[in-house]
Amino acid sequence: MKLKVEPIFDKNFLPMAKVAEEFVNGAKACGGGKLIIGIERNNGFVSSYETVIYPETSENEEKNIKFAERIIKSLLWIKGGYKIIIAGSESIGKYIKSAYKKGGLREFDAEFMSRVYERPFEVAIVSLEAAPVTKEQTNPVGRHLDGCRIGFDAGGSDRKVSAVIDGEAVYSEEVVWFPKTNSDPQYHYDGILSAMKSAASHMPRVDAIGVSSAGVYVNNRIMVASLFLKVSDEDFDKKVKNMYIDVAKEIGENIPVEVANDGDVTALAGAMDLGDNSVLGVAMGTSEAGGYVDSLGNITGWLNELAFVPCDFNMDAMVDEWSGDYGCGVKYFSQDGVIKLAKEAEIPLDENLSPAEKLKVVQKLNEEGDSRAEGIFETIGVYFGYTIAYYAMFYDIKHVLILGRVTSGKGGNLILTKAEEVLKKEYPILSKKIKLHLPDESNRRVGQSIAAASLPEIK
Repeated sequence: MKLKVEPIFDKNFLPMAKVAEEFVNGAKACGGGKLIIGIERNNGFVSSYETVIYPETSENEEKNIKFAERIIKSLLWIKGGYKIIIAGSESIGKYIKSAYKKGGLREFDAEFMSRVYERPFEVAIVSLEAAPVTKEQTNPVGRHLDGCRIGFDAGGSDRKVSAVIDGEAVYSEEVVWFPKTNSDPQYHYDGILSAMKSAASHMPRVDAIGVSSAGVYVNNRIMVASLFLKVSDEDFDKKVKNMYIDVAKEIGENIPVEVANDGDVTALAGAMDLGDNSVLGVAMGTSEAGGYVDSLGNITGWLNELAFVPCDFNMDAMVDEWSGDYGCGVKYFSQDGVIKLAKEAEIPLDENLSPAEKLKVVQKLNEEGDSRAEGIFETIGVYFGYTIAYYAMFYDIKHVLILGRVTSGKGGNLILTKAEEVLKKEYPILSKKIKLHLPDESNRRVGQSIAAASLPEIK
């Protein structure tokens, strides 16, 4: 596969977008058949996706399975759900069934989704006549600026809260805390309550509470969140799941509360700032985080867990220790991605340093004009340009916000410039449609709290 823009430090990179393009064109040329994939999640919502596969002969079987498995994996982590429905291929269906069962290749994925949606995970094989049909409902969440509102943003190292009156932050505070190392959920409860009381004291009343928090939320309940990493499963179920709802009740009875993933709130903040919709936010930090606001300006209820979405088809690509899968975003658009490339760039890093400290070493070299360090961020930019084209297969995108500590300093501009070059050379139509942005950090922080505060509607 010949790329028009090659990553300096990764000659084996096989972009998913290019692989998909070659596969679909090849399958069409051979008179291939239809494959329809459905992902079902809470409230009976279904996201369906249609593609083409090669004629189902024994020599095409492996090719079809490898491609379909990556597409299904992508859909599952973008949309989220407890059920995969496959129409149009018995052999692909059987393979996916075996991969997503206990002891199977994708056991991690199945167990994660089962926990999020509180349902056993399943894979169904159906005929094309019974193919799943999209049933989505996006909600007009956010952009409500009326009244006296609390906007709370729960980060892994600090928590931020703002008192917002008619769209203006009249008070903000940032407090250092250590949620990821605390096993007692009371610590988290007290911290959240303290922040909200502090904001409430700067307003005549509280009309609504909006929360931005890392993790997965269904109906304002905490399903999975790294903030509660040390909390036991028992305590999580008893004391954590409804924590934001319970804290809101202490601020006042019947106050509307809305909890959303921090990635979605970042995308919402960007959309509010740009005065436009179809915004995908991608944060490159400890991991890769995503958020999306659709063409109507709504948050979709999808997972947007881009860390686990494949971006590299190369089966020898770096494996994520947590999920056990290869070629996923977490090892490309994060500090781990920088560290991986530092080895290729022959930049020695002290093994005693933490990943965050290793990132800072590379960033310092980059600021000093070290060509090896520059090549690392340019390589990430190439990765990202091709991956935006892949994301555009599943999202309607007009704007991409690039955020997170990996994008600090000169590195962010190098990533953005290189990604734009890939889009212009490989995907000129997308290049005209999609604009990339690197928001100012200080503006983003204020914007984030106002966007969080704007989540609930006052009825």
